[in-house]
Order: sequence, then structure tokens, then C-alpha cells
Amino acid sequence: MHKIDWLHEGWPNIWLPYAQMQTTTQPLPVVGASGCTLQLADGSSLIDGVSAWWSMCHGYQHPGIVAAIQAQAGTLSHVMFAGLAHEPAYVLAKQLCAMAPAGLTRCFFSDSGSTAVEVSLKMALQYWHNQGQPKKSKFICFNGGYHGDTFGAMSVSARGGMHHAFDALTLKNYAIDLPNDEYSFAEFEETVAAIAPTVAALIIEPLVQGAGGMKFHSADVLAEIRRVCRDHNILFIADEIMTGFYRTGSRFACDEAGITPDIMCLGKALTGGHIGLAATLATDAVFDAFLSDDLSHALMHGPTFMANPIACAAANASLQLFAQHDYGAKVEAIERQFQRGLAACDHMRGVKDVRIKGAIGVVQIAANQTQMFGLREQFIERGLWLRPYSDLVYLMPPLTISEEELAALIDGVVGVVGEWSKVQ
Repeated sequence: MHKIDWLHEGWPNIWLPYAQMQTTTQPLPVVGASGCTLQLADGSSLIDGVSAWWSMCHGYQHPGIVAAIQAQAGTLSHVMFAGLAHEPAYVLAKQLCAMAPAGLTRCFFSDSGSTAVEVSLKMALQYWHNQGQPKKSKFICFNGGYHGDTFGAMSVSARGGMHHAFDALTLKNYAIDLPNDEYSFAEFEETVAAIAPTVAALIIEPLVQGAGGMKFHSADVLAEIRRVCRDHNILFIADEIMTGFYRTGSRFACDEAGITPDIMCLGKALTGGHIGLAATLATDAVFDAFLSDDLSHALMHGPTFMANPIACAAANASLQLFAQHDYGAKVEAIERQFQRGLAACDHMRGVKDVRIKGAIGVVQIAANQTQMFGLREQFIERGLWLRPYSDLVYLMPPLTISEEELAALIDGVVGVVGEWSKVQ
């Protein structure tokens, strides 16, 4: 048991994310974590089924990552990355480019996923501006997509929803439906051909649209979209902030489609979820467009904490874990267990869809947001930390989760959705 005076005493001062502060309840006080388990102040524990917002791929407090953070903090905690350099960042850039789809050779660091997206958009716009084509100033994005909460990221995400207050202020781009068959692909390519002279880049969450609805598309669809971009002289940005580092099965979702984007955004699991860091990778062709004797052709962007040495050390330790262990096999095992267990939801009343991709399991139900909040409480009562949203109950556990822990999560989803289904 832990004293939690801080929770009550600090309540008048805190502003929580994605919460209506007039009606929301106090969050659960976490006092420790290990592996896939969160320890609460009252002595109870929860299995984390969403990996701390999809980032904690190796589990909490991984000893290798913790040791790397502690060692780096004792040597160099931070230094500005303009005019000065440090080894962890250079080692990480080399490791990331070696791991990424072939051809991504340059790495620009930032501090969050949204910032990585902002950097990618600026890269794409200035790429064309530097070549005397400033009219290529818009982006193609997809309905149902989500790329972050900053203004550029909101401009290439789905309109309305939680960002509706900012619709009038965000950049106006081309939001279209993801093509999924021969007819829609023909229509998609016709649309792209018509607007290509004004388009700098297309941005996509490869294989899985995350916060916009956990919607899946095939590797063939992804590869064909990439081809259309190449044919019509449009840069291709892959937002792998959620899908990267084996979440969908491959190291990166683009690998499954056998494609290399012009620009790729990384974050979340980059440090194993232990500390904030993001990266935007680019090809030599993109990088070379910024080379000039003219300073105005340079990428004028530089977050204060970009390439933070502690974060880079954590990321290097995380990449070593990926190199030392077969995470592809881990994800295959999770996918098989999802397929066996979540199938029980298939024919329940009110269940609209059950879909699985790698270490992502989704049960879509005909429920409203109030009902979904109620389901959260039921999961907590079962010792599980899940955050259903919209009409989705989803699982994205740490990739190191044990078979027994995953069974508890699956049984919890089947049980809670089953009880909900009975009253529909």
C-alpha cells in the first residue's frame, strides 16, 4: 500500500489528455511497473493490454534499457544537437538506417511522433520548393487516418472528431478513401493524376490506420499506392510511428509490401517505450534536394531536445534487443493466440467485426462512447488495463507478453464483450 496524497492534492492543478475535466474521474495511481504489469497504489495490479499507448514493446522496466538510461545519465544527460554531437545519436542513426527499408539513409531526430510527422511534411514541401516547384504544396491523406495532434499532423488526419474545433485553421489537403479493389484503384489513380501537379506528398499509416479506427489494408494495396505515387511524381511518406518495430509482424509494415518510402516517421516503440524520442528517415534523393550554398535551402527545424543522449541510449538498447531475439516469431505467436481466442466474439450479438493483424487484435461493437467508458471499468475489475474507444475494443500488448498473460487479456475481452452482448 502506498500513500497517494499527491493524487488528491494535485487534482486542482492537473490537466489530463483526451478528458472532459468537468466530468472525468481521477485516474488510477500507478506506483510501479514491470514486464506487462502495472502496480497500483492500493496493492492491486493490472495487465497492460495497450503497451502504454502502443509503445512499451519490450515490457516495462526492461533491465537492458534501464541500465542504458542510467549509464548515459551518469555521463551526458543532454547537449544541444546544433554544432555539437554525441556518440549515442550517431550510433542510433546508423542502426536505424541499417534496419529500415533499403534506401532510407538519412535520419533526423525529434522528440515525439507528432513532431516526426511535422518534420516529414516540412521535408516534403521544401523538397519541391528547393527545386523550383512551389505549387506542389498540398498533401494526399486518407479518410480515417490519424497522424498526431499538432497542426500539420491534424491537417493530414481525418476531419472532425476530436479535432473539430481546429478544422477552420488547419491546412486544406486532399482527403480521400483508401482504395481496396480494382474499381476503387482506378478511381484513386485517376484522382491522383488530376491533382498531382499540386501535391507534394502522400502520407499513410501502412497496413493499419490506428487511432482513426484500427482499419486494416493489405500489403498489395500499400504497394500499389506506392506505385501510383512514383508514377505521378509524388513523395510517399510512411507514418510507422504505431506500426513500426514488429507491431504488424514485419520489422516495419513497409517491409511486408516490399516497398521503401521516400520518408518514414518513427516514434513510440523506438526507445522501447521508456522515454520520448522520434525520428524521420529519408532517402538520399530527398536529402540531396536540401544541399546548396544557400542556407535558405537547409531544413530549418531543430527541437531543443532532439537526439537527447539518454533517449538515444535507450533506443540503441531497444534495437539491440530486436537484433538479439526473434520478434517476428513472438508476433506470430501472439497473432495465432488472438485468432484462436477472439474468434469467440465473432457471432455475439452487437459485434460488427473481429480483425487481427500481427500483435493487434480488434473487436468492433455497436456501442456508444458512454457504453465504452463503462467497459473500461469492467476490464479494471478483471485486473486488465484496456482503453476501448469509439466502437472498438482492441488489444496491443507488449510483444514480450507471456501466453498466460495474453490469455487473461483475451478471456477478459471475450467475457466483457459477451456480457455486453447479452443485453443488446
